[in-house]
Amino acid sequence: MTLVRRALPEDAEEVLRLRQVMIDSMAGADPSTDWHEESLPGLRARLGEPDGGFAAFVVDHPERPGALAALVAGTVDYRIGKAGDPSGTVGFVFSVATDPGTRRRGYARACMDTLLDWFRERGAGRVHLTASAEAAPLYADLGFLPRPDPLMELKL
Repeated sequence: MTLVRRALPEDAEEVLRLRQVMIDSMAGADPSTDWHEESLPGLRARLGEPDGGFAAFVVDHPERPGALAALVAGTVDYRIGKAGDPSGTVGFVFSVATDPGTRRRGYARACMDTLLDWFRERGAGRVHLTASAEAAPLYADLGFLPRPDPLMELKL
């Protein structure tokens, strides 16, 4: 049985390491880690807010004490309700990553199951994510469906 737990402030450096593993797996991603030091204080603070709208769930590395094997992070956000989702509470999944040496053990799935339960507890009627081709089968198996809506972004 895989032991999934909520990430704690002292896990922040490992959370960033696994986030970088995910970033490095994306085509055209910037491999720089210079941003880690600036990001750490904010991440530690968020990990210390158990009742906030952010959560990260992790599995400890089975062979390396103090290291993490898997990470899933998500947020809960409010959007104005609509037909089929009057509450407007939406979950968003991001930073799903598994340490390369611990893949194919079910860790990401176990973390996703825990995050989905966390979303349900907060009344989320929908959950969004963006998926790589490699991860899409896991998400489809969990019940996620592709959407035709294109994602657009504005950097401020």
